[in-house]
Amino acid sequence: MTTDEVRDIVEGGETAQVEFKRSTGQRIAAAKAVCGMLNGKGGYVLFGVKDDGTIVGQEVSDSTRQDVARELGKIEPQVVLDPDVVPVEGERSVIVISVPGDRRGPYAYDGRPYVRQGPTTRPMEQSAYEARLVENRDPRRRWEARPAQGVAVEDLDASEITRTISAAIDRGRMEEPGTRDPEDLLRGLGLIQDGQILNAAVVLFGEDDVFMPDYPQCLLRMARFRGTTKSEFEDNRQVRANAFTLFQRAQQFLREHLPIASTVRPDAMEREDTPLYPMEALREALANALCHRDYGLRGSSIGLAIYDDRLEITNTGTLPLGITLDELTQPHVSQLRNDLIADTFYRRGIIEQWGRGTIMMREATEEAGLVPPEFEERGGEIVVRFRPIHYVPPTRVEHDLTNLQREILKVVAKEQEAALSEVLEELGDVPRRTVQDNLQTLRSIDLVELEGRGAGARWRLVEDSDQAAGDVQ
Repeated sequence: MTTDEVRDIVEGGETAQVEFKRSTGQRIAAAKAVCGMLNGKGGYVLFGVKDDGTIVGQEVSDSTRQDVARELGKIEPQVVLDPDVVPVEGERSVIVISVPGDRRGPYAYDGRPYVRQGPTTRPMEQSAYEARLVENRDPRRRWEARPAQGVAVEDLDASEITRTISAAIDRGRMEEPGTRDPEDLLRGLGLIQDGQILNAAVVLFGEDDVFMPDYPQCLLRMARFRGTTKSEFEDNRQVRANAFTLFQRAQQFLREHLPIASTVRPDAMEREDTPLYPMEALREALANALCHRDYGLRGSSIGLAIYDDRLEITNTGTLPLGITLDELTQPHVSQLRNDLIADTFYRRGIIEQWGRGTIMMREATEEAGLVPPEFEERGGEIVVRFRPIHYVPPTRVEHDLTNLQREILKVVAKEQEAALSEVLEELGDVPRRTVQDNLQTLRSIDLVELEGRGAGARWRLVEDSDQAAGDVQ
């Protein structure tokens, strides 16, 4: 969140969906307000703003963050809330807690449920609490199955709806409906109930202008980083769109930025170029994220990050109840958070069988000679991490590496131990002195080392740099 976005929120004053707190010294009252918003339509709680809307900020340290997290941890059932720290002046910042609304709940703070009534927070009545418990046992109360307020059929992409139906018919996953009227087709997909368009229909088919401000979570963040950290971008993009468009844009980004591994087969004269990661596995990971993510988190997003030594697909939220990280790459019961969205992806032919996505990722990576993908829960995100097929020379260490230096590293990695003559032969017409100078440069920054002397001297990768660059061969 930016400073301007904070000011926009503050300008509207305190409401049922906005609460100001002077400092984190009021974190108990703030946590009650968060609980009330979780039981309502969501909103924002801001530390560093006075009751009259004056933005004063506060100094934010690690202990400040821990205090806030500790208080929010008293909310049950557990929900991932990742506060933003937004600089406002000098060393002072505003802490913003973005609260998702229309959650299944009901939620309680320190054992007691709360609701918002205008700009105030009050305890929820016991009868209302019990009614919410009964109501949310009904799967029709899932976020995706709730009515999309203020959305009409005209706000959805009719051509995308038609493409989905045609693909489903071609694959034998739907009978010919005998119509191409968008409303009738949506009804056949179960995306209109009692005459109301459901949230799932917006996620799947919404036009671009429908997502802000009501569906900000339909967001894909894509980045190509230089090196192995987030310190420097080569490319950085954000797209808000329906799930099918996000799926396509992510694949386009992969095609533009994925390194290519070139090999020469002994029985062929031409090089064989393959991506460093199997596209089948990446497609499964993207589809899995789009189908299983918690769309009730308004501040959530899907992330696609390409580093020199790995590729990560992240999804804000937690695993569905009853599923652990260890079970993801083994046969397991599919706990679908979004039946309607997943069913439409299945009909479209993007996913083949529920509950098999993570297993197919593992099988595809192993078939390509990679280590299996890694799954991790990290800072309110689910991370799927892929390692490359071949050694990938870094683009930056102490300074930018030249194309020639990266080619030299590839040769050394391929040969494992290479004589200078072998490096020269692989590189072709590069002068001997130029190659020697570049090898010494790589040696000075601990990427290669030289063993032996004279004709028996051999260059090889420094073991630590080899591991850092993601060599799995």
